[in-house]
Amino acid sequence: MNNYTYDHIDNVLTVRFQIDKVGWKQEFLLSSDRHHDNKFCNRVLETQHLKAAADKEAYIIDAGDLFCAMQGKYDPRSDMTDIRPEDVGIDYLDRIRNHAYEDYQPYLQNWMLIGRGNHDQNILKRHHTDLIDGLVTRMRTNGSNVVAGGYGGWIRFMFTYRKTVSKSVLLKYHHGGGGGFSPVTKGTIQTNRQAVYLPDADIVQNGHNHEGWVMPLARERLSVMSGKISRDYIWFIRTPGYKDEYFGRNVGTGFEVEKMMHPKPNGAIWLTFEYDGDGVRYWFRQDFG
Repeated sequence: MNNYTYDHIDNVLTVRFQIDKVGWKQEFLLSSDRHHDNKFCNRVLETQHLKAAADKEAYIIDAGDLFCAMQGKYDPRSDMTDIRPEDVGIDYLDRIRNHAYEDYQPYLQNWMLIGRGNHDQNILKRHHTDLIDGLVTRMRTNGSNVVAGGYGGWIRFMFTYRKTVSKSVLLKYHHGGGGGFSPVTKGTIQTNRQAVYLPDADIVQNGHNHEGWVMPLARERLSVMSGKISRDYIWFIRTPGYKDEYFGRNVGTGFEVEKMMHPKPNGAIWLTFEYDGDGVRYWFRQDFG
């Protein structure tokens, strides 16, 4: 399936596609906050998306918190009643990593990048083990091209068509920071802040607060070569993930209800590139359950 070449240097993943015909299309599943080992992970929806990625021969880019990993020693949030039965044991961290690999093994060829989130980094700090690196190493050993990304990083999509014409699309991914309780803005204020210090990005993907949206910001551009003024866009997307604690529990109980937090979407966002004969264009589709 791997129809691209790549390199991963200094936290920049460069993927190169050689386009050979009009109508060429490539899809990507942009996700984050899977919390795969959490008792309230919406695995039905997650599996639907994984199978869809396999059917479409799409690649998966995940921006952190693939693991929840809250039920181990030293975590003040731990609650053994929230652990999946198959993960109970002194080797809890090994179990959640092994079970994640087993669940994702049918889709090894679809995974492109797995970034890190606050839950993943918390385990590294408290237990001196890197869940993401361990999972990615095993996936790569068994034939996947997936790479371990950072808490934030870049992906350069490089396209060549008509043999010599090229186009690049730059995606900045970051797990996201700050609190998750933004009932009014849902994290959209951050887009203007990021637009200031990410002037080279075409797409910015954030996760962390479990909200889901796509927002374009228009920019005025001036061509150095022609002196012409034009408009382009920087696209901000927020991927919600699959943790469904609000409705996964008996409605009316649990942390999110106690803190007066609102229900949040589950799902991911599809990114599609297509060559129409004149150039490569792209668009997004929200896929929330």
